Amino acid sequence: MKIIAIGRNYAAHAKELENPVPENPVIFLKPDTALLKDNRDFYIPAFSNDVHYEIEIVIRICKEGKHVQPKFASTYYDAIGLGIDFTARDIQTQHKQKGLPWELAKAFDQSAPISTLYPKEKYADLHDINFSLYKNQALVQEGNTKDMLFSFEAIITFVSKYITLRKGDLIYTGTPSGVGSIAIGDHLEGYIADTKLLDFHIK
Repeated sequence: MKIIAIGRNYAAHAKELENPVPENPVIFLKPDTALLKDNRDFYIPAFSNDVHYEIEIVIRICKEGKHVQPKFASTYYDAIGLGIDFTARDIQTQHKQKGLPWELAKAFDQSAPISTLYPKEKYADLHDINFSLYKNQALVQEGNTKDMLFSFEAIITFVSKYITLRKGDLIYTGTPSGVGSIAIGDHLEGYIADTKLLDFHIK
C-alpha cells in the first residue's frame, strides 16, 4: 500500500502559498508509516517549529491499474474519506529554496491522519462534495470537490501513466485554501458535509 498525494489541486491554495497553478497534477508520496488512524492524537515532531494542517478528500484504489484510460478511471476507486496532509512548512520552504525534494517535510511518521472510508455510492455527486476543517471549534478550511483543478478520474489517469496503482492505495487529492499552523493543545475536527469524520487532538 502506498499513499499518493496531490499538491496544488485547488487554485486558491496554490495562490495562498505563492505557487503557480500547475498544468498537470503535482505528485508526491508518503510511506505507509505516515498513516494515523482511529482519531489518535498527533504529536508534533521535534524537528519542526511550523507544522501545518491541510484537509483533503481521500480516495481508495480498488484494483490494479496501469495506463488507465479516462473513460474507465471512475471504476478504479471504491471508497472516500477525509485525511490531513500534515506538512513541516519550515522544512518544506528550506527544501524548495534549494530545489530539494519535499519528503522530509511531507512523509514523516503519522503525517497522514485518515478517517474511516465509506463506499463512494454513499455520495450522490462525487464532483460536488463539501468538506471542512475546524480548529478549536473555529472553521479554518472549507472546500468542494467541484473546485479541484484535477478530478479524481484525471488524477488516476495521470498517475497511472507513471506509477502502477494497486488495490488499497490511497490518494490524498489536495487541499483548499486556509492552511495554517498547529500547536500543542489544538483540537481538529474534519467533516464531509455535516458528518464528522476526524476528531483528534495535537500533543
